[in-house]
Amino acid sequence: MKKLFLAVLLLPLFSQAQWNVNLFGGFSNYNGDLQSKVLTTQQSHGSFGAGVQYDLNNHFSLLSNLTYGRVGASDAYATQADLRARNLSFETAIGEFNVLAEYNLLDLRVHRITPYAFVGIAVYHFNPYAYDSTGKKVYLRPLSTEGEGLPQYPSRKEYALTQMAIPFGGGIKFRISDRVVLAYEIGLRKLFTDYLDDVSTRYVDPAILLAAKGPEAVEMAYRGNEIKGGSAYPAAGTVRGGSGNKDWYYMSGLRVTIALNSSAAEAHRRHNGILDCPKKVY
Repeated sequence: MKKLFLAVLLLPLFSQAQWNVNLFGGFSNYNGDLQSKVLTTQQSHGSFGAGVQYDLNNHFSLLSNLTYGRVGASDAYATQADLRARNLSFETAIGEFNVLAEYNLLDLRVHRITPYAFVGIAVYHFNPYAYDSTGKKVYLRPLSTEGEGLPQYPSRKEYALTQMAIPFGGGIKFRISDRVVLAYEIGLRKLFTDYLDDVSTRYVDPAILLAAKGPEAVEMAYRGNEIKGGSAYPAAGTVRGGSGNKDWYYMSGLRVTIALNSSAAEAHRRHNGILDCPKKVY
């Protein structure tokens, strides 16, 4: 009886609510120690996602999405000679779940186009890897390439592969029909780690790394000796990355929003004076 009573109370909310489905497709990229450009399509990869949207009113909406993308970068594309000589690279898939609040500047029931912005919270998972000199895929976190988790470097803690982020961004929406809205958006993710690319601070003593993690860890920590004219492993304490700034990743592309019930469609026609009139009865 209690469940039935609760269902009766909630029925008006769900029957009158404007629910939508969101589908996203575009590209993903990152900014960090192997990619200094803030926003670029260089070395970008594809991304896609899907979710639901609940319109609170004509301007505010709540969204929840699952997104998947991949980011990566290589020193081979760097413009600075010292970075090319470092010869590091990485890739990682990123799976994200987010909850967002979104604001439309204009009412799409009245206008066909509007700028919009969003902000929220996200949980994402990553796991950086690279390919060694033989082409074998090697996951980097277990190697502690910068001494993370080793007793000789107590300040360098192992980084978690699942973390929180703050997504925010915006774009522009176009109403295609009563039920369909097309948008172009860019969404940035503020991270709380500098290890999305497994590069953050200074080189550790190769002897310590070799004893703790083996020769593969030393090989993947510095790869300048793999290129023609490359140098040997740098002295311990030499700068490997810049720990002053955290990494970022971002996704940009097209989002299609499809209304699941008729309230928005009817409201759009009504506000634009195209709601069908009832037939006259004689």
